[in-house]
Amino acid sequence: MMVLRNGSKMVRWCVLLLSIVALSALLPVHAQEEEEEEYKVGVELIAEGFASPVMLATPNDGTGRLFIVDQAGTIRIIDADGQLLPDPFLDLSGLIVPLMPNYDERGVLGLAFHPDYANNGRFFVYYTIPLREGAPAGWDHTNVVGELNVSADNPNVADLASLKTVLQIDQPQFNHDSGHIAFGPDGYLYIPIGDGGGANDTDEGHTPGLGNGQDTTELHGSILRIDVNGDLGNYTIPADNIFAGEDDKADEIYAYGFRNPYHISFDMGGDHALFVADAGQDLYEEVDMVTAGGNYGWNIKEGTHCFDPANPKTPPASCASTGADGSALIDPIIEYSHDDVGVVVVGGYIYRGSALPDLEGYYIFGDYSSTVEGQGGTLLWAEPSEDSPDGMWTWGELTVVGGKGDGRIGSNVLAVGQDADGELYVLTNDGSAPTGDSGKVWKIVPTEEGAGDSDMTEATDEAGMTDDADATEAAGTTDTSGTADTSGGSTEPMETPESSG
Repeated sequence: MMVLRNGSKMVRWCVLLLSIVALSALLPVHAQEEEEEEYKVGVELIAEGFASPVMLATPNDGTGRLFIVDQAGTIRIIDADGQLLPDPFLDLSGLIVPLMPNYDERGVLGLAFHPDYANNGRFFVYYTIPLREGAPAGWDHTNVVGELNVSADNPNVADLASLKTVLQIDQPQFNHDSGHIAFGPDGYLYIPIGDGGGANDTDEGHTPGLGNGQDTTELHGSILRIDVNGDLGNYTIPADNIFAGEDDKADEIYAYGFRNPYHISFDMGGDHALFVADAGQDLYEEVDMVTAGGNYGWNIKEGTHCFDPANPKTPPASCASTGADGSALIDPIIEYSHDDVGVVVVGGYIYRGSALPDLEGYYIFGDYSSTVEGQGGTLLWAEPSEDSPDGMWTWGELTVVGGKGDGRIGSNVLAVGQDADGELYVLTNDGSAPTGDSGKVWKIVPTEEGAGDSDMTEATDEAGMTDDADATEAAGTTDTSGTADTSGGSTEPMETPESSG
């Protein structure tokens, strides 16, 4: 009898063990991988001396040049030999609105080369100017999409005299300007524009009771799509834009329901999908895979969570699943909370290079800055998860070998860039303002090619990390007016950094 009882116990333990194994197999794969997968990369310093490098762009002309957009007013060239040319390709510092010394989201923000740039020399810039004549009184500034030509005499200098204004959008507040313009595989120019600024999409210049993100008569809070292939300085509306030809709609809109979609990118391979990183407010950051006519939820939702403009730090238990126009709200493919990583998502690219084969097909992106002093921004990876019932992608942190901050790069991450070969770069600086010269451009490389511990520490220490007060402001609290008191007692516009440094 004793043997029989012991045998029964053994059977029960075997059944229990098999049940546990079976249950673990049913857990979502992406949840397991977030804990188990670890990818390590190195970073190689390519160029430095920028104020706030917010974008890297490449022309399709076979020269191997990298063009760096510095928010403070210039566009610089790194040539095929890795040398930063001494003279700017373009200097718009005399045209942009004066930038605030402590923090700003205005300036020169975007650059896109025409797909046929090698033959026509046309390119487009996105920048902010003082409020134009005839704009609503009391608003802050005007966002401009301009078109220029390269100089006929020097391929490394733009012809500033050729500047033509293509599009102007008046901005109520100083922030949420977005601006990372890009040409799509269809040859049209895509223009991300934030909801107008402030907080909650409810300030002056925001549609009462609706918000600009949900107002399809309003350009703000949208990805715009225009055809610039006709007369210079002009544009037309692609016939298949969702609201094309409708009198009561903004027919430039391609997709809407965004808060501050600063960085957008098209996959250079695959089906050339459009990825949009939309900076969140107090709680959640998101990345969307965007399709024509999609409504991505703001300000009804922040990420996958319901949002209440009157109580922004407490998500409601339920909310509408459609916009005021009846369109279904589309959830992001990537979401994380500020408790998980940092304070502002920085959009990136699907990796199509050859140096990092383990990351082929992964979306490589980042976050502006950790809330932990000295760690700086974070590099992140994400991949589709076939086992995710809600379509969310698996994601995790990239460990930067030799980085100063616990596997992080040790500086604020302002942008991720991609060259013509599909290799990736990360653009950083050490302060919260578009001033100084701490801005750097790093290439993401295999670990054995990256900077060593001493090299990385020296590079991040040159201009010093943001002190406690600056870090607090950068991560900082936001009231409904989008302002915070500075240590000097004056009131300056201040909000969580929105990927533009």
